[in-house]
Amino acid sequence: MPEIRTGRVRVAVLISGAGSNMAALVDAGAVTDASFEVVLVLSNKAEAGGLAVAEAKGVPTALLDHALFGKDRAAHEQAIQTVLEAHGVEVVALAGYMRLLTAFLVGRWAGRMLNIHPSLLPKYPGLDTHARAIAAGDAEAGCTVHLVTEGVDDGPVLGQSAVPVMADDTPASLGQRVLAAEHDLYPRVLGDFCRSGMSLPDPSPLRRGDARQPCE
Repeated sequence: MPEIRTGRVRVAVLISGAGSNMAALVDAGAVTDASFEVVLVLSNKAEAGGLAVAEAKGVPTALLDHALFGKDRAAHEQAIQTVLEAHGVEVVALAGYMRLLTAFLVGRWAGRMLNIHPSLLPKYPGLDTHARAIAAGDAEAGCTVHLVTEGVDDGPVLGQSAVPVMADDTPASLGQRVLAAEHDLYPRVLGDFCRSGMSLPDPSPLRRGDARQPCE
């Protein structure tokens, strides 16, 4: 694990798609008083539109197509680790990275790898979160930034943002409002995390009723 240096924390963002959260992180890290800077955007898919977005913003990119590694997940993750080390990365932010990581990469970045998930964890880990919230009749949905552990979406929560579920919501309409909340929450939480020297929160995830940031 690289040592944490003084100055801006060097962040890599891992994506698999359009990279809207990545773009929000890049922009937040480019302001004068930011506590971090995005020094690398890495994708496991050649068709990920976020690679072009990152390049247009002047951020170095890397493509490590997992399909080229076949079923050898260890080799793929070792290749990712090599690229992260080559760029002097100190914190990894997953932003729509649609591939489960093994204990190898999670362990290498324990306490230094963040993810954003489109639900108010511990509710609805995994996929189809907006449809599940609507089906359950929830009054609110939202997003969560958490540390990555070997379990699926069960690492310590760093921050949450809630949005109301409307009576006429579809998964798509609810998803649009949650995504807007993600674009605000993720840069803010990552900034606070890096500014605090990567200090960890209480290891217990937030439960419903605990304090969290509402989406305005």
